[in-house]
Amino acid sequence: MKLYNTLTGTEEQFVPANGMDVNMYVCGVTPYSSTHVGHALSYVIFDVLKRYLSYCGYNVKHIQNFTDVDDKIIQKSHDEGITEDELVTRYIGDFFTTMDALNVQRADEYPRATQEIPRIIETIEGLIDKGFAYPVEGDVYFRVTQSGDYGKLSHRTLDGMIAGARIQIEENKENPMDFALWKGAKTGEPSWESPWGPGRPGWHIECTTMSIDNLGASIDIHGGGQDLIFPHHENEIAQSEAYTGVKPFSRYWIHNGLLQFGQDKMSKSIGNLVSVEEALTHYSADTLRVYFLSSHYRSPLTYSDEGALAIERSIDRFHYALSLPHSDGPPLDYSEYESRFKQAMEDDMNTPQAIASLFDLAREINRSQPNGIDVTQAQDTLRNLGGILGLTFASKQVNDSTDVGAGAFIQMLLDIRNELRSNKQYDLSDKIRDMLVENGVQIEDTAEGAQWSYTVSRD
Repeated sequence: MKLYNTLTGTEEQFVPANGMDVNMYVCGVTPYSSTHVGHALSYVIFDVLKRYLSYCGYNVKHIQNFTDVDDKIIQKSHDEGITEDELVTRYIGDFFTTMDALNVQRADEYPRATQEIPRIIETIEGLIDKGFAYPVEGDVYFRVTQSGDYGKLSHRTLDGMIAGARIQIEENKENPMDFALWKGAKTGEPSWESPWGPGRPGWHIECTTMSIDNLGASIDIHGGGQDLIFPHHENEIAQSEAYTGVKPFSRYWIHNGLLQFGQDKMSKSIGNLVSVEEALTHYSADTLRVYFLSSHYRSPLTYSDEGALAIERSIDRFHYALSLPHSDGPPLDYSEYESRFKQAMEDDMNTPQAIASLFDLAREINRSQPNGIDVTQAQDTLRNLGGILGLTFASKQVNDSTDVGAGAFIQMLLDIRNELRSNKQYDLSDKIRDMLVENGVQIEDTAEGAQWSYTVSRD
């Protein structure tokens, strides 16, 4: 399998450090508001990566953190008049509920920054002892000039960063690009005791500590959105490799493109959010997953109701293909579609091509079964490959009493078909049947006439 490594800027053959064991760390959310579809995009992508690696026989250990101490958490808890822990507990619960609804497999562990304070302090002390960090007036900063290769992930130079950044000059810093490992306490903010006085950890140091503690000094995959490349992941590499002396901190850096709403990135700070809970009131989990995976994971994706609705309608073809009964004829050869699916996934997780192979398989099933070909094994393959993408193919049946417009139109076409059959115009009647079958309408000819149903995934 080839994966694009942000660190090298190239696609590389995926070779874990320890045979069939894979250690994967994915940066988690800051739980101060409802989980939105931008979050869902990222976690669906890494869920599919994990599922495919497991399908290939790898043993994946997956760690994902919660950043549960942050300026935004502090501000919102003050605004609502509740404790930071009450706020965080609410939105961690929301995260698990929505990820479960999207069929995202849970990580092995979900460490929280506030529960790792003693180890974070130990990590900072180790960096100070090695000369990579320095305390000043209750704060502790990392010396980027000591790193030697700072900027290698984002492919920038330190001089270029300084020249191109709008940095607020802080007298305490030795270099304007030095970043905080520990922040001295401020009035009204949560704090913990430390050798440098009361305070709280900086953002980046928590992931270094939690990754090393749970997965070791060097891991196979570190993942997150492209907005985390700099400064978060850049700083993680610098402090992690400085602390352990082990390189690389991560063998493969995998970053997903961001979800956009119109022209802007979907973001809490901008406020252009669609919560997962809201999206799931309109569309099935399978619809959202196929929508996210219909674009290559490294490309940006624009979210719209029109796009989601188009996906919702298209996946009805899966439901119909899987509902067809067993036949006594020769089995359908599905090997081409299975091979195409695997080739796509091996090619830097090309999920758009993988999904296309599934739609083609569903189309072949729909065309073949009415001709007496047994599609049972092909249906099993469709379910199994779809499962790698996290699809459940859950659906419900509706008819003309619950979908009046579509039902009336379908019934009109069937009436025309019956009239054509009575006039022995079988070619035209068969074309109508094939068109309806291709679009997910199930037809059964009985003594009382043609009976039909339509499989949809709307909730």
